[in-house]
Formats: sequence, structure tokens, C-alpha cells
Amino acid sequence: MPQEDSSRGAVRPVDAVALGRQLTRIERSPEPPWLHAEAARRMAERLPWIKRSPKRIVDWWARQGASQVVLAQAHPKAERIALERHVGIRDERLRAEARPWWSLRRHGAAPAQVVVAADLSAGSADLVWANMVLHAVADQQALMRQWQRALVVDGFLMFTTLGPGSLQTLREIYQSAGWGSPHAPFVDMHDLGDMLVEAGFAEPVMDQETLTLTYADPAALLHELRGLGGNANPDRQPGLRTPRWRERLLHALAARAGADGRIGVEIELVYGHAFKGMPKAAVAPETLIGLDAMREMVRAGHPRAPIPKPKPPLP
Repeated sequence: MPQEDSSRGAVRPVDAVALGRQLTRIERSPEPPWLHAEAARRMAERLPWIKRSPKRIVDWWARQGASQVVLAQAHPKAERIALERHVGIRDERLRAEARPWWSLRRHGAAPAQVVVAADLSAGSADLVWANMVLHAVADQQALMRQWQRALVVDGFLMFTTLGPGSLQTLREIYQSAGWGSPHAPFVDMHDLGDMLVEAGFAEPVMDQETLTLTYADPAALLHELRGLGGNANPDRQPGLRTPRWRERLLHALAARAGADGRIGVEIELVYGHAFKGMPKAAVAPETLIGLDAMREMVRAGHPRAPIPKPKPPLP
């Protein structure tokens, strides 16, 4: 699944093909991972920090984000756009919204409009909500730029992702046995904050918490981790592992059991939110402002849009 590589500016090494296969497997599951729903619930506890109520919400990769209920509870009057990764998932979501497993009417919310990224125009959202998405892409900053484009000026982003404190026990087992890393690198929250600024966001706020999940036996632990993804590290061992290797892994996990007989594994949840600031014109003797930027300034009611400095008259 999507070790820690917190060097600033470093390209995160990920096997994009393997990552895509893992995402497809998650999307085809009958239900999204329960951890995603729990992360959505915890992120929703931070929504009161934002005093402004969004009129339109883009729920990024909505099906696997498992956030329909918490968004409907928090903002029942908001228009919700469910953005999915590709057309097939979009069509599946359209059918599912016709027969929802939970009652939209109970929360006074209307069904979401289901789109893919190509359908989404710039400035579509007051809130971009991206639950457990960022660690599942190869180019994280490119995704941040998409989020920034989707927002109106002064719109805000809220996201969760996995941090480098995740799966420390599993990494220790792999390193002790000489098996390399069990997953692709996670990115430190301070680096994610820097990436948000580079992508055009303002006032990023990052925080985290570490959950310890416990399991009755090692097989149950591995089954749940597979439901969350897989090993997309490009330096992972090629080919299939043997049954003997799996038995060694199960034995090593069992040896980590606590006094109660349960085996713990760490999950670091990183939370982030940031605003889309006013477009900035370059400071120069002659300032040129694009038409799109000027329109955004006017729509946002900016009191002082910068005015180009006139050139001196010719002699």
C-alpha cells in the first residue's frame, strides 16, 4: 500500500502502474475501506473551524472517500459534486445514487452530481474535500494544482492522507528480515504544507494523529491491509512471494502481539486545510494582468485590484 521520505523537494518514488491496480481493486470492492469512513468522520470534526458554509462541494474520489454521510450531515443544503477517477466509476456511482444504501432525505440532502476530472470546470467549488486520496497518487503536487484550479477564490481545501508514522511495525519486520520496504514512501506533513503553497494555496494548516489498530491474529491484519492497498514501492521484490515467505511474515507478526494477544499496527492520519488566495500579479515597472485573473478578482469583490502602471508619454 501507499517509508518515509521526508526530504524536501524529493520526487516520491512510486510504481504508478501498481498503484493504479490497487486503486481499481479498492474501487471494485462492495464497500470502501472502513478506515476511510473513520478518517472522514474525524476530518468532519474539523469542519466547524471554517465559519463560511460552502454552497458547492467537490468530493474528490467520492466512492473510496466514504464521506457522503458526514458531508450531508455537515452541509445538507450544499450542492455536492462526486468526482470519480474514471468514467466507469462515474457510471457505477450514477446507478448507485439511484438506489442509495443510506437515506439522503434523512439529512435533507440531494443526490450528488457524478463527474470525472475532465468534466470539472475551473472555480467549480467552494470546498474541495479529498479524503484518503493524496497518498494514492504518484504526483501529489499535480493533484494539488487540480484542487486549486477547482476552487473559487477564497474557497477552501480539506484533505486527509497517510503519514510516515504509518506501518512502523511492519517496516521494522521487513527491515529485520532484509525484505526492503512493505510500501511506497509517505510524505511528511510539513513537506505537504510546502507543496500546498507551491501549488498556489494560502494559509495551509497541517496536523496529525496516530491510531493503533489491533487484530486478533496476523492473517486478519494482512487481510485488512490488502483492503487498503498494496506495495507500490518500485524497489519491492519482483515476482510472487512463496507460501514459506508468508508463513515467516505471519510468525513475525504474531511475535509482536501484546499481553492481550492482539497485534497492533500504526496508522498516522495527516489532516490539511488551506485556502485559495487571490491571484497575485507580478511586481514590475509594467504589470500585466490576465483576463481570467481580473474576472476572479471582480467576482471575489476584491477592493483593490492592481492597476497596470501607465507608460510615460513618448517625447
